[in-house]
Amino acid sequence: MYKGSDDDFVAAFLSFLKLEKGLSINTISSYQSDINQLYSFFRDDQIDCLKLDFKIVNQYLEHLKKKNNSSKSIARKLSSMRQYFLYLQKNKIIQTNPLKAIPLPKSVASVPKPLSEKQVINLLNTPNENTSIGYRDKTMLELLYATGLRVSELITLTTLQINLNQGTIKVIGKGNKERLIPIGEYASNYLLNYFKNHRNTFLKKGQSDCVFLSNRGTGMTRQTFWHSVKKYAKVCGIYPLPSPHMLRHSFATHLLNHGADLRVVQMLLGHANVSTTQIYTLVAKEKLKEIHQKHHPRG
Repeated sequence: MYKGSDDDFVAAFLSFLKLEKGLSINTISSYQSDINQLYSFFRDDQIDCLKLDFKIVNQYLEHLKKKNNSSKSIARKLSSMRQYFLYLQKNKIIQTNPLKAIPLPKSVASVPKPLSEKQVINLLNTPNENTSIGYRDKTMLELLYATGLRVSELITLTTLQINLNQGTIKVIGKGNKERLIPIGEYASNYLLNYFKNHRNTFLKKGQSDCVFLSNRGTGMTRQTFWHSVKKYAKVCGIYPLPSPHMLRHSFATHLLNHGADLRVVQMLLGHANVSTTQIYTLVAKEKLKEIHQKHHPRG
């Protein structure tokens, strides 16, 4: 018979993901959220989650559908739960994985929605460069668009990862995979000035390795940064408000629009598989069609 509480099992699983799998904090947080939702659902009916079967799990999936969860969201939750119960099975806490026979729902790959080049320029020009906060935000936006970083990679960036002499950033991405990205002249100049004239304003008398700091002198959170981006997007009239990855999507799409090789874009984005990057070619093709229809006499 198994020993321990549900909280113990979940904590052990999350520790396994961090220490053995090397997953990022954000990914582990998603696993935790998915598993906690599962426990919360069955806790109300006093059902032991370690004794679930195929029929009961299907009830939970039907509940998610009724709550208007997308196929993509349900697939992610199901994948999280499957990995959790597989972990419990391998550690002999349960005998069988109740999710093993349940197929992942088919989901249609969502096409990224990048900003136009004009919209990006307007967004980048919105922060007030005469203030340290505005200059910090301007630098972060320039760097995102110049490199295609994920927001999580941007806010965790340390001073040791940046080499302004070479004009490169060393990024530790998903699965602890390392990639080297050129910064570009615009972002390099803003970074240099940010380090010289603004970063110490946030440091005050403290110390931090983080490149971009909050008013408290600590690393910025995703929520804080994204609140600022939405504010700037509203100011320059970008609606609907862009997603957290909009500058990453724009970076990739604009490179392809200007003739960049797909494999190069894959390396810059840190995609393990080129098929993930290929979704941006759909966006680029749509842009070509739009240009053709607008400018060709028989378009």
